[in-house]
Amino acid sequence: MEIKPQEGKKLGATVEGFDYATASEADIETLKQTIYTKKIAVLKNQDLSPQQFLELGKRLGTPVTYYEPMYQHPEVPEVFVSSNVLEDGKQVGVPKTGKFWHADYMFMPDPFGITLIYPQVIPTKNRGTYFIDMGQAYERLPEDLKNEIRGTNCQHSVRKYFKIRPSDVYRPISEIIEEVETKTPPALHPTTFIHPMTGETILYLAEGFTMSIEDEKGKTFENDLLNRLFEASGQLDDTFTHENIHLQTFEQGDMLVWDNRSLIHRALHTSAPEPTVSHRVTVHDSKKLYEKAAS
Repeated sequence: MEIKPQEGKKLGATVEGFDYATASEADIETLKQTIYTKKIAVLKNQDLSPQQFLELGKRLGTPVTYYEPMYQHPEVPEVFVSSNVLEDGKQVGVPKTGKFWHADYMFMPDPFGITLIYPQVIPTKNRGTYFIDMGQAYERLPEDLKNEIRGTNCQHSVRKYFKIRPSDVYRPISEIIEEVETKTPPALHPTTFIHPMTGETILYLAEGFTMSIEDEKGKTFENDLLNRLFEASGQLDDTFTHENIHLQTFEQGDMLVWDNRSLIHRALHTSAPEPTVSHRVTVHDSKKLYEKAAS
């Protein structure tokens, strides 16, 4: 196994010669450390079935099955499917997922540490994933803004970008919203926390899921504070040229494995009507997302 920094990139490392089936425990630990320190590991020349993809995930931690069945692979439910390609005339997975800034499962009480994405069908034109390193984003905040958010929490919800399911057709929108709020009530997490693997301070908020910011007593701040944090971190830059934004492209056989604690991401979807399919596995590693808030 050979690991190199991505040439000319702000984040990430490429990993050549990795085989999950023959990798030693030392290899797995090295890969994990690469994920935590380089933020993205691009595993090259992978050729895995959905079940093998899941087995790779199991070597990194405990896989988490997405809570909405329509996203699940029909044979391996732990594999999340993003696809606009019909199989035997049927929709498998969900098309055009993730076109907004988020960290996976941010809206849940117990988000996981590692995300794996394995592109299956790659369009010839614009396709990739934008990332922001929220550890670096925190470091670059003005001191007065850091002081404003000290001791605060953010409330996160899936409500804003919840995708309507086939079973929701003709249902009143009020019913759907009530179900979303009951099934996945808003989750509260520290605005900043200490990364348990690296000790880095992470700014934990994203435009797609973060609904409000509140003080230690639960009093909600005006949205101006949240918007200033979105602006400072680069999430409101629709040109995607902000210094915090990294575009990760990929080719056939690549697998992206990243630190879901410190990175937020959003998909770059091709504007052309080309087929695209991607599989995802998400895992809890050896520790909770965070063990303590940043002081």
